[in-house]
Amino acid sequence: MQSPYTLTDTHTHFYYSIHTEKMVQQIQRCLDHHIERLFLPNVDSESIIAVMDTVAAYPEYCFPMLGLHPCSVKENYKDELATIEKAIANHKIYAIGEIGIDLYWDKSTLPWQQDAFRTQVAWAKELGLPIDIHCREAFDETFELLDELQDDKLFGIFHCFTGNLEQAHRAIDLGFKLGIGGVVTFKKAGLDAVVKEIPLEHLVLETDAPYLAPVPYRGKENESSYLHYIAEKVADLHETSIEEVARITTLNSKSIFSI
Repeated sequence: MQSPYTLTDTHTHFYYSIHTEKMVQQIQRCLDHHIERLFLPNVDSESIIAVMDTVAAYPEYCFPMLGLHPCSVKENYKDELATIEKAIANHKIYAIGEIGIDLYWDKSTLPWQQDAFRTQVAWAKELGLPIDIHCREAFDETFELLDELQDDKLFGIFHCFTGNLEQAHRAIDLGFKLGIGGVVTFKKAGLDAVVKEIPLEHLVLETDAPYLAPVPYRGKENESSYLHYIAEKVADLHETSIEEVARITTLNSKSIFSI
């Protein structure tokens, strides 16, 4: 039977459960809740195999991205980038990600993170692909890089966007959609007030599973099937139906990922 609507999880580490019964159960729960498109970002060279094995297991529903997560940028980051670049040449991917700047865990690696970001943005531009940005306690540093690298070839998603309204508009002006996840359901986070002011045309949905589970599962392990709680919250904020949120945000994802 045709689904009444299709939700798209634009950022999930669903592949962490590869080769387990848990994955089989999770994909079924996704389908039960009309979540039929899952985009999988790797985090380092070691996670490439799990991403690709998951895509091979569920090619109708899962689509890969490849990149080097800022928290995986260590002294050997150039070797990691070289390995990932080779993998990109050998696989069909839909974005470079997740990449970005994270100053929450380790500020000392900022110069390496910046260099890795520039390198991976160059890949994205050469391949005509979007980038999927991880930005944690680093909006100023991330915007500085985006201003430096901005041209008509730079676009993508601000994954797990948690910024204020001004930062939201700045990201949109730079050509990015805002990835809205479980934080929008947290009472004191303030993201709900921001999302309410941003037209749906600028939003995509995500879970970042197994992290950042939405209410009513906050604090527990997240999974992609919980995307429907995020969609319901966005629908409430925009005083519209979950079907309309699904329609627009999935269209947005199709325009970004060209699928």
